[in-house]
Amino acid sequence: MSRTRRLLTRPWVVGVLVTGLVAVATGLYWFQPWRLWVDETVEESLPLAATVSQTAVPTSPPTQPTQPTEAAAPAEVATGTLISHEHRTAGTVRILRAADGSLVLRLEDLATSSGPDVHVWLSDAPVKPGKDGWGLFDDGRYLDVGKLKGNKGNQNYPLPAGTDLAGYTSVSIWCDRFDVSFGAAELST
Repeated sequence: MSRTRRLLTRPWVVGVLVTGLVAVATGLYWFQPWRLWVDETVEESLPLAATVSQTAVPTSPPTQPTQPTEAAAPAEVATGTLISHEHRTAGTVRILRAADGSLVLRLEDLATSSGPDVHVWLSDAPVKPGKDGWGLFDDGRYLDVGKLKGNKGNQNYPLPAGTDLAGYTSVSIWCDRFDVSFGAAELST
């Protein structure tokens, strides 16, 4: 019997191998290291309010067909520039108000790392550079706007109806699994 085969018949060796395999599988699931090399680009157009049709009082016979009006460009409510925290992050954050009053958080020219369980948060936390700013955003008030759609590009995140922007001073690209900010932007009006 070969030495390797004799080793594999010992219960403690099999236990160590199984434990090691479980540890590697758990680590891969938890950290998802392949995401550091995978980019997902999302290119969403600037959100516009839906075109509104002119309504005419019916006459007999009808005089003209109904013509749609131009969609109004959204108004910028707040803006900020992303800085890097845990991962190199760049881009612009804009909060836009459509003609119908709805709010959209827009990430433009976003470039960051991909990761497990990354979200976009509105927060009342201050934006601090470097390691001092990594873990602040879950300390106070925050609104999870949604899961990050991609780590590159232009993306729109509709804010819930009735969202009061008063008190929200920043936006964070937040990794919920590791409680760390990839990058953040201070909002200015």
